[in-house]
Amino acid sequence: MRVFRRSPAARRQGTVRVPGALLVLLGCLPGLAAVVALALCARGVERPAAVPLARPAAVPAPAHPAPRPRIVPRSVWLATAPVLPSQPPPRYDDKVVAVFVHHTDSPNGYDCADAPRIIRALYTGQTGPRSWDDIGYNFLVDRCGTVYEGRAGGVDRAVTGAHTQGFNHRTAGIAALGTFTSGVPVPRAMTDAIAAVAAWKLGLADVDPRSTAHLVSSNDLSRFKAGTGATLPAVAGHQDGYMTSCPGAALTARLPEIRQQAARLQGRTVTGTAEPKAPVSASPARTAPAASPVSSPAVAHDPADTGHGTPAAAAVSPGTGR
Repeated sequence: MRVFRRSPAARRQGTVRVPGALLVLLGCLPGLAAVVALALCARGVERPAAVPLARPAAVPAPAHPAPRPRIVPRSVWLATAPVLPSQPPPRYDDKVVAVFVHHTDSPNGYDCADAPRIIRALYTGQTGPRSWDDIGYNFLVDRCGTVYEGRAGGVDRAVTGAHTQGFNHRTAGIAALGTFTSGVPVPRAMTDAIAAVAAWKLGLADVDPRSTAHLVSSNDLSRFKAGTGATLPAVAGHQDGYMTSCPGAALTARLPEIRQQAARLQGRTVTGTAEPKAPVSASPARTAPAASPVSSPAVAHDPADTGHGTPAAAAVSPGTGR
């Protein structure tokens, strides 16, 4: 009788390893029972049991989201800027619960097409003479309403900025390109853009732009001593947290309108012109003369302790605006 031998590959493919103790047990069983038991064992080896996987918990969507405005990436204005020898990685907070509005204290009569060059000059002034590790603002807005990405780290994330001494954590800084002291017109396109950014960033944490936020000062050079809790408007002016006249009297006067517009963009019901109360804290806030913005020393390696009055104003000379 001819015996057909399987090839080694076929033997390997069809081989089922059976534990030695089981072989001894099978030897004690009658022939047919042993075959049935061996078949059941083989099936158990070939077909592993399926383990159901738990579904990840769904993250609830914010109740009052606002559309994300169009944001020009920082690569547009950074293209020809001097490259820093080393830039530390971005720092992040868990969320953004307030925004601070600034002005850059630079000329107003610029062509909007020239905005990237102006932002690049601001960046060079902050990272050069001041030795900061990046531009301080999270966003910048020109007079035509174009929004630019500022500090690196991702516009969708809660990037720790360097815009308001003592209050850079859980906040975003929005800078208006120009100088908006008393009597200076503030373009409607600019305030609309600021409102759009504020509505979107605050909406990610379901914060009403007309409400207040509880923040803790991280710096004694702030308007509030380090460690002091302060209740500030969710859409605040730089001067609410730091001893300065920024963002200027004209832009400060437009903040109530910006808050209302941001609330509308979040789909909230807007009735009347109710405004958040004045900033309060556990201890009296320090005051400063309002005659001119105050510039403070920068701490280049700790954004939480960095702030300014009129950043890099000298970086854009009065003759460069158009």
